[in-house]
Amino acid sequence: MAWNEPGGNRNDNDPWGTGGGGRGGNDQGPPDLDEALKKGLDKLNRMLGGKGGNRSGGSGGGSGGKGSGAGLGAVFALGAIIVVGYVVFQSFYTVDEQERAVVLRFGEYHRTENPGLRFKLPLVEQATKVRVTNVRNAESQGQMLTEDENIVSVDLQVQYRVSDAQAYVLNVRDSNQALAFATDSALRHEVGSSVLDDVLTEGRAELAIRVEQRLQRFLADYGTGLEIVQVNVESTQPPEAVQDAFREVQRAREDEQRFKEEAETYRNRVVPEARGRAQRLIEEANAYRDEVIERARGETARFTELLSVYQSAPEVTRERMYLQALENVYSNTTKVLVDTASTGNMMYLPLDRMFGNQGSSTSGSGGSASQDSSQRQDEQSIQALTDRVIEELRNRQELNNSRRSR
Repeated sequence: MAWNEPGGNRNDNDPWGTGGGGRGGNDQGPPDLDEALKKGLDKLNRMLGGKGGNRSGGSGGGSGGKGSGAGLGAVFALGAIIVVGYVVFQSFYTVDEQERAVVLRFGEYHRTENPGLRFKLPLVEQATKVRVTNVRNAESQGQMLTEDENIVSVDLQVQYRVSDAQAYVLNVRDSNQALAFATDSALRHEVGSSVLDDVLTEGRAELAIRVEQRLQRFLADYGTGLEIVQVNVESTQPPEAVQDAFREVQRAREDEQRFKEEAETYRNRVVPEARGRAQRLIEEANAYRDEVIERARGETARFTELLSVYQSAPEVTRERMYLQALENVYSNTTKVLVDTASTGNMMYLPLDRMFGNQGSSTSGSGGSASQDSSQRQDEQSIQALTDRVIEELRNRQELNNSRRSR
């Protein structure tokens, strides 16, 4: 049966009561909060080494004083535990691999901690963590004057990181703001020292390098503890009112550069060819020189040998040389004149016409049998004529010899 079931049976198993003492079993109201708090304080006091309060109700004034003193001591002990736990919790901290911790003691720099589990004096030392490995970005843009008094819009991106955690925390109140001011100053100084054409075209890369160097000097002088990784000039544009004209100028410069490259390509192709032809002519001239020299040496040797033969048989050698000379001359001519001593007439041999008729008849024949026979006849006639000429020459030579002998 439940403890609060109605009926004649008395059930004093009240979960908020003690059975027979204190409050009656028929009282179904909530428990007494003061009594519950007192019980909790008594247990805590006993755990801390104190004595528990008297719950029997005897000598009410004395027991009430002891209970109040025990409760106050428990509160102080609980507060001490909380304070000690907080102090211990604040004394240890962890520094990540990407961080460095700057420790201040009474507001003055004391040390810089590396990654790991670290300890600091609570309420005396203060640790500030700074990320030193990650690369940060900062942007700067605006319109500014160039050296030739033109306006240009420049967009700049700066990549940087923290190189000195102590300087980053202590030297400058806001290092990022100082970086923005230094970037703007360096950019305006370098743009103001350049002409507009360089900023818009070929000088953009040099502009980024000069801005990076000047900005690094500014940050070192300010002691910000920042290091510039890279400076990128994202874009450089003229004012909107004159952008079309500048685009035309840019296209003209691109055409100029293209023509220069084409001319360079042509030069690279023509010059080696000319050098090759010149070298070939030089080699041919050297070969011709060697050929002439060797031919002259050969002719000299031949004439030297011929001299010895001429000295042994002058008449025969002279006649032989004469015939060879005539052979060389007649081999290069198409007309022959023969002076015959028997008749006293000049004989003319039109070899060019004879050979010409032979060639024309051959070309018009088409390879037939009749044309072959005519060709053979022409060859026989030429051979007969040749024999006659030779015979005439021999007769003339004999006649001359007989006259000399007389």
